[in-house]
Amino acid sequence: MSHWLVTGGAGFIGTNFVREAHARGLAKLTILDQLTYAGSLSNIAQIVDDEHVTFVRGDINDAAVVDRLFAADPIDVVVHLAAESHVDRSIATPRSFLETNILGTYTLLDAALRHWRGAYDQHRFLHVSTDEVYGSLQADESPFTEASPQRPNSPYSASKASADHLVRAWGKTYGLPTIVTHCSNNYGPWQWPEKLIPLVIHNALTGQPLPIYGDGRQVRDWIHVLDHCDALFATIERGALGENYIIGAQNEWTNLKLVRSICEHVDRLTGNAPGTSVKLIEHVRDRPGHDVRYAVDASKARDHLGWRPTRDFEESIGEVVRWYVENEEWVRAQRERHD
Repeated sequence: MSHWLVTGGAGFIGTNFVREAHARGLAKLTILDQLTYAGSLSNIAQIVDDEHVTFVRGDINDAAVVDRLFAADPIDVVVHLAAESHVDRSIATPRSFLETNILGTYTLLDAALRHWRGAYDQHRFLHVSTDEVYGSLQADESPFTEASPQRPNSPYSASKASADHLVRAWGKTYGLPTIVTHCSNNYGPWQWPEKLIPLVIHNALTGQPLPIYGDGRQVRDWIHVLDHCDALFATIERGALGENYIIGAQNEWTNLKLVRSICEHVDRLTGNAPGTSVKLIEHVRDRPGHDVRYAVDASKARDHLGWRPTRDFEESIGEVVRWYVENEEWVRAQRERHD
């Protein structure tokens, strides 16, 4: 059985990734996570006692911890998901983003380089990045492709772009078997409630304001997290070394339209009178450097990896809202851990 080291495996995408990989029996898993505010061991508690799953609480910047994991049991694949990821936090406190997203990536690359030396072709280093590294699009511009120039506009996206360049350089300079993916906005279960979708659901359930930056016409391209995970599995299995793959599902929605849709679902699921939740919407001062639009062209991933997203956004967003409504205690617990 292949052995995968998954960093950030107790975060949002990581939780869904390791739960799905375990359910499919794809590999032996070692999960490395520092369990900062956005990661919770409760997310993956049901799988960590399995003989094929090992959880290690640690920082990807801790070279001794990372080195020990590579030395203890040979790692075949690194799936690098660990990152500081919230744009607002990156604006307020950028240093932690530089330390985790850039230096943490370097620490992992250095360990893989040393432990895989002489057998690079038998391994994979998958760096999971974001479409935000490409910057912002205007309404009439074509979606981002792998050939689009990187023009990050926030400390978060700048730190991820820096990590992308490190991964590329280690592949080109040292021959490390690297692959990079850039995904559009993810939605789904287990997302920490500072992010738009779970935040709006929680606030609507508790009668709190639903903040929307500016006029709410910013456009985001949404993909279900399990469709993203399917693409990552395909990349590990069939991705070409040194390549970059954009992952997305061509679901462009304005933030205002999305929030209104969530409000409709919350009202229906809770028995509220139609229009109850939408009255909680409050437009607030726009975020500095707020990107206008994200949209991606994932045709390369579809053509080269044989991957297709399978979930319809309008249908599955209702299912996701139901998950958060039915798991409101989980949301409360996550918020209380760091209030």
